[in-house]
Amino acid sequence: MERYILGLDEGTTSARTLVYDAKENKIINITNEKFKQYFPKSGWVEHDANEIWEVMQRTLNKAIKDSQIKTDEIIGLGITNQRESIVAWNKDTGKSVCPSIVWQCRRTKDYCEKIPKRMKKYIKSSTGLIVDPYFSATKIKWLLENSKPVQKLLKENKLCIGTIDSYLTYRLTKGEHFITDTSNASRTMLFNIKTMTWDEKLLKYFGIPKDILPTVVSNGTQLGTAYTKYGKIKIGAILGDQQSSLFGQGCTTKGLAKATYGTGCFILSNTGDTPIHNDKMLSTVAWTINDKTSYALEGSIFNAGTVVNWLIDNLKVLSSNKESSEICSKLENGTEGVYFVPAFTGMGAPYWNSTATGAIVGLTRATTKDHIIRAGLESMAYNTFDIVSCMEHKGISVKELHVDGGVSRNEFLMQYQADILGKKVIKSESTECTALGVIYMTGLSLKYFKSISEIKTKIKTLITYSPKMSTKKKNQLIANWHNAVNKTLGDN
Repeated sequence: MERYILGLDEGTTSARTLVYDAKENKIINITNEKFKQYFPKSGWVEHDANEIWEVMQRTLNKAIKDSQIKTDEIIGLGITNQRESIVAWNKDTGKSVCPSIVWQCRRTKDYCEKIPKRMKKYIKSSTGLIVDPYFSATKIKWLLENSKPVQKLLKENKLCIGTIDSYLTYRLTKGEHFITDTSNASRTMLFNIKTMTWDEKLLKYFGIPKDILPTVVSNGTQLGTAYTKYGKIKIGAILGDQQSSLFGQGCTTKGLAKATYGTGCFILSNTGDTPIHNDKMLSTVAWTINDKTSYALEGSIFNAGTVVNWLIDNLKVLSSNKESSEICSKLENGTEGVYFVPAFTGMGAPYWNSTATGAIVGLTRATTKDHIIRAGLESMAYNTFDIVSCMEHKGISVKELHVDGGVSRNEFLMQYQADILGKKVIKSESTECTALGVIYMTGLSLKYFKSISEIKTKIKTLITYSPKMSTKKKNQLIANWHNAVNKTLGDN
């Protein structure tokens, strides 16, 4: 009877529930609902976690109802989520007691800058992360020091603080399970990825009591029971969104990498059973299955899809992503020396320059809007090349790049990406790799799928882009890009 797996995909602006028919290997329903983001001060970003819970519940219930399935037909559900965002809630009621601080929030920037170098070095070596307000530790510290409801609950021994996955699991299980998985824990800047435990030295440094944090668990077995409107459903897996995408793309062995082209671009490469130290990249837990951990290197491009949006909304020289692909393909001589460095919000990996601003260089009297459009698209391919190259300098040979996300539908960019990387770029048949990752993991944990090898047979390729450009031309284009970046950073 059991044949359906539910994927709860809780993002930054919306919550979705997907219904996957494991027998037919296809998604049969997607229910989506947006929730509000709050910007109370410059650089601050907040959510109402109680609203997120209500929205998530509604999508779950509607997905079950609209799919006309019964709970005894459901194998289980999995949760994938926006990472690093923090929720504080009452242990007794499960209700959030203050605004959730979102991963994008920069309120702790000044505090991060004051952390001593020796501590930053320890944080990098133990957690694999670079000190930044992006991660959870300083958000938790801020709540403990500035939120009166949080301070009150702490005194009453009723405080729970965790990432979104732990909050949703707590609510789904009616408080029976206060847990998080290793992929989410590894994004808090409090979790030692070598010992796979909360780091006592960091907890003490940030002033965070261990007992207010969730228990860290592996996937690979049932994690709890969700009590829903339609009955009990097994919880089979939890994965942070980017790690879930890596799993959903089938990048389950060392050297396989994925890039998700969305607002930004997240590139993860599976490094096997050993975390690899890289000063310019983040070392992170990919997943843990039955206490066996796989690790990944991660690099983030801050502006990818925003480049296309900027060309559409600000410059008004484009109407769609599809049109940009058509325009770029017609330019036989490329950009004629024009390079676009889209540092709208600074530059991420491997440059890590938070104060940089964008630039377009190489303009001449012959430059047209089409050259600028193409330079904007090419910038994503060059920046991805920089990250993959940086990963490879640390002994990881990236065999091929699997891609997903909205911008991956741009055929020109995907071919150009293959050319600049000199590697195959593989686009999955499904556009739902993030949700499918945790769906597959749920099926594995609850023994519907027998192995990762079986899961990989479910993943279908839509198209493979193979490199066509000569090495000489590729190297010259990359050198010109680096000159443009150096000029931009130098001017800033």
